[in-house]
Amino acid sequence: MDENDLYSDAYNDFLAAVWGEGYLSPGGPEEVSRILEGLDLTGARMLDIGCGTGGIAVSLVRDHGAAHVTGIDIEAPACAAAGRLAAAAGLADRVTIRKVEPGPLDFADSSFDVVFSKDSIIHIADKEALAADVFRVLEPGGWFAASDWLISHDDEPSAAMKRYIEAEGLDFTMASPARYEAALKAANFESVRLVNRNPWYAAVAREELDRMSGEARADLVDRFGRALVDSNIEIWQAMVKVLESGEHCPHHLRGQRPR
Repeated sequence: MDENDLYSDAYNDFLAAVWGEGYLSPGGPEEVSRILEGLDLTGARMLDIGCGTGGIAVSLVRDHGAAHVTGIDIEAPACAAAGRLAAAAGLADRVTIRKVEPGPLDFADSSFDVVFSKDSIIHIADKEALAADVFRVLEPGGWFAASDWLISHDDEPSAAMKRYIEAEGLDFTMASPARYEAALKAANFESVRLVNRNPWYAAVAREELDRMSGEARADLVDRFGRALVDSNIEIWQAMVKVLESGEHCPHHLRGQRPR
């Protein structure tokens, strides 16, 4: 593990225990399907930005018929886990995992039919540059379909939001729905659509917190140690507050490159 990695193997394994094998954010393959609702991925060449530990890349091929998925991430432990998961699923020939450096996408223009990302753009500060870069690597007529963790405004975060971001200890750079929509439109995407998923995840996160604090706590402590479990309970407690206030508002994001 590189000293700059934010997601250790132990942390990735803990998140898998909460969110499912191969997932570093909530909802599993069902939420992936909701993000992609109405899109036909049969035979598609796809890019998965922030592929994490590979559950999504596998689902895009296995459940949605993508011809090939290139998953990229900046962290070696996640990429190694994603490669193992793809191989275990028998999809090593249709899922390529690449560790990349932060910055512009290292792909030629018009390389992909669909670009996907689930809850990872929060780590990318320049939303506008990302939108333009995604537009560039898409084929004309291609789609950008993503979800991300947003803040409801672009003003100073509330004290509760600051406490949550500090508790996470990750390089979160949250932006508002208005900024995401403007970034996609400025990049010349059409059919731009944002869907607020706060009501869904506010309820789910409360259930997750209750479970890890209650019936699942003893098993989690046995598997991951008291310190890691208690730390994550504190994170969830802080997160639930800003979800229930509406300031933390996960969204689905979508736009099409014109034909």
